[in-house]
Amino acid sequence: MNQDINAQFAQVDKSWNEATVVAQAGRPRRSAGAAMSQPITLSSTYVHGSDLSYGRDGNNSWSALEAALGELDGGTATTFSSGLAAATAIASLVPTGGKVVIPQAAYYGVKGIFGAAADLNHITVQLVDGADTAACIQACEGAAMVWMESIANPTLVVQDISAISAAAKNAGAIAVVDATFATPLRQKPLELGADIVLHSATKFIGGHSDLLLGAATTNNDALAARIYSYRHDNGAIPGALETFLALRGLRTLAVRLDCSQRNALELATRLAAHPKVTKVNYPGLEGDSQHEIAQQLLPHGSGAMLSFELDATPEQADSALESLALITHATSLGGVESLIERRARYEAEMNAGVPLTLCRFSVGIENVNDLWRDLEAALNRM
Repeated sequence: MNQDINAQFAQVDKSWNEATVVAQAGRPRRSAGAAMSQPITLSSTYVHGSDLSYGRDGNNSWSALEAALGELDGGTATTFSSGLAAATAIASLVPTGGKVVIPQAAYYGVKGIFGAAADLNHITVQLVDGADTAACIQACEGAAMVWMESIANPTLVVQDISAISAAAKNAGAIAVVDATFATPLRQKPLELGADIVLHSATKFIGGHSDLLLGAATTNNDALAARIYSYRHDNGAIPGALETFLALRGLRTLAVRLDCSQRNALELATRLAAHPKVTKVNYPGLEGDSQHEIAQQLLPHGSGAMLSFELDATPEQADSALESLALITHATSLGGVESLIERRARYEAEMNAGVPLTLCRFSVGIENVNDLWRDLEAALNRM
């Protein structure tokens, strides 16, 4: 990995608040006439004499984002062309015949990666209830990798990362946390004992629904080298423009997330009181089954994602979501705009036991009363 490139970025004061780190990390070192932001580097080859010789080796644009994410996560970050590309790189760390423990409610793309390997008899997979810490700990026995998703998609389960990571390490397994929903500002998996943290930077880190990007961060040098080598050898590299945009998006993560989180808590509270809503999943909501563990592991709030179930047929739920005027009926999440969809419209989610009328709601930064009027009107039309 190219340490020379990382040395070009300004130092981060360890006493800084995270909001300051997202605004400052990964900027070029200050000198007369220096750019405030790392310029986009568009080159597929480099002059000999440094660690870089070809486009798959590295890029200054990637390195700026990696420097910032590394500071936030507390390790070495490696960026990829997408979140699934990063997940695939992490999955490559499992030896042939190894056992992988995955939450039943994990993102279906991740389960697809491991499921395909299991179908070829390369690995074995054990699905567990992520909310059942005792079951997760028991499943660690004999595992090569323990995959956590906290906060989980789309059930909003908060896993006990500390306890499960400790059990994984006792078993000699690699502990991985997909922290896409939580972001580095709401959760520090590496500080809680995990070995690797995964981000789909397409989501909250980028924050504007205009790029695809993934990142894997670890504080284990040997794992970092293997992850980098996978990216290099398999060509799963990010684009220079995408990393530039993701870093620009990261600069406002603190203010975006604070605003969206306030909106999410208010909307979760109002949804819980609506007669057409049978259940709301939001760990920051009083009375939610995950509220107590969320207070312990998410002391700065539960983020901008929530989900809810409707007293309706799937068809009625779809019709209601399609009638929304402000909130967009679309997949993905983490942008400044609010997005919603019924997750069991995807067969893989339905097969994973996601309730038929569960609606995943990515809450944006719009005025909360405008959002509620739109949502309430759609619910009342059912």
